[in-house]
Amino acid sequence: MVKQIQVVQNILQSNEEIAAQNRRLIDEAGIFALNMMSSPGSGKTTLIEVTARRLADRYRIAMVNGDITTTLDADRAQQAGAGQAVAINTGGNCHLEAHMVRDALNQLDLAAVDMLIVENVGNLICPHGFKLGVHKRVVVASTPEGADKPYKYPSMYTGADVLVINKMDLLPYLDFDLEHFTRGVEALNPGLVTFPLSCTTGEGVDAWIAWLEAEIAANRG
Repeated sequence: MVKQIQVVQNILQSNEEIAAQNRRLIDEAGIFALNMMSSPGSGKTTLIEVTARRLADRYRIAMVNGDITTTLDADRAQQAGAGQAVAINTGGNCHLEAHMVRDALNQLDLAAVDMLIVENVGNLICPHGFKLGVHKRVVVASTPEGADKPYKYPSMYTGADVLVINKMDLLPYLDFDLEHFTRGVEALNPGLVTFPLSCTTGEGVDAWIAWLEAEIAANRG
């Protein structure tokens, strides 16, 4: 009989164990943590910049950025108000894994953080499968991407806790069927908390910021 080695299963199990350790560290420090996921070009980093600018005067923000190479996005977040930032260059990996976040946490002064934003690699396939130890998984969609994304990448939307629909200011100029998009999301994840907004005009950003502030407060107990 041929023996099988369940490599994928073992990798995911190990990842979940490390994610649980990350969560304990985050909780012990009283930090509210997000995993922000999207396709490339959704405006995810811009949303992080807007968020940091709006909250930096009241909360201590740290950012962990995952990218194939460069520190560009981590630099942008720090310039916008994130007091601490760590860049993880995955060297070709299409997603962050829990051990990468663990290594980043070890480089942060967790006692000086109220909110941790983890910016995952831009990809709608791989990131959803790997837990990182955060409290909320946020998917950032954008109107230029098209309304078919929930239908083509259902796992990403099924596993989300929050959905941001970015670049709403472009809606009049695009062939984006918002009703079709929303119907697809609702079928996968009924009642998903959703924030339609525009980082350019500021439309809808207040609601997103208010939600974050409420989550930070609730996490503090």
